[in-house]
Formats: sequence, structure tokens, C-alpha cells
Amino acid sequence: VQLQASGGGLVRAGGSLRLSCQASEGTFSNYGMGWFRQAPGKEREFVAGVTWNGRSTNYVDSVKGRFTISRDNAKNTVYLQMNSLKPEDTGVYFCAARRGGGYYPPFDYWGQGTLVTVSS
Repeated sequence: VQLQASGGGLVRAGGSLRLSCQASEGTFSNYGMGWFRQAPGKEREFVAGVTWNGRSTNYVDSVKGRFTISRDNAKNTVYLQMNSLKPEDTGVYFCAARRGGGYYPPFDYWGQGTLVTVSS
């Protein structure tokens, strides 16, 4: 499966962004999907995951209540709606796919990142 993320940009603290990740070359509903991020000078961290059918999701504690992951299997796309953004949310965001449909790491396929910058 090939993954293409988009939707990053510069936003002020308190603002919102929606990231999208388009999948191709595979059966999208076979995969659980996730979003990760990497801040400057830090390791990549798991942000959110969703099962193959969209019925179950999980989040890192720091984004709970602010971020929502969802998917549209008809469009081969997973989304990350990010609200109430904080400067510490700044980083490169990556989408990932996991064989078998689960939503916890480790993931098997990765897209290129999209940069999110939150100014204070």
C-alpha cells in the first residue's frame, strides 16, 4: 500500500487543521491506520490509531479530547482532525498502515510526512 499525507500547514495556537492520508495500491479496508508525529530533536511518537472498520480508535493521552481520527474506506482515506492546537503539537505528521486491521503499533507501511507548525 502506498500512502500520501497532506493538509499540514502553519496555524496559531487554538486553531484547527485536518490532515488527510490517501492510500493506493492495496485493499484499504485490510489495514488498520495510524498517525504519528515527530517533533524537532525528538523521536517519532504514536498519536492516534483506527481499526480497519473505523469502529475503534485510540489516542496518546496528550491529544485526547482534541484530535479525532476517522476513515472513509470508500475513499481510501484516513483523516486526523486536530482542534485546540498547541505549540507542542508542532512536528512532521506521518500516516501509517498496519496489516491485519489493528490500530496499535507496530505499523508496516509509512507515508511521507506533512509538516504542522503551531505558533504561540
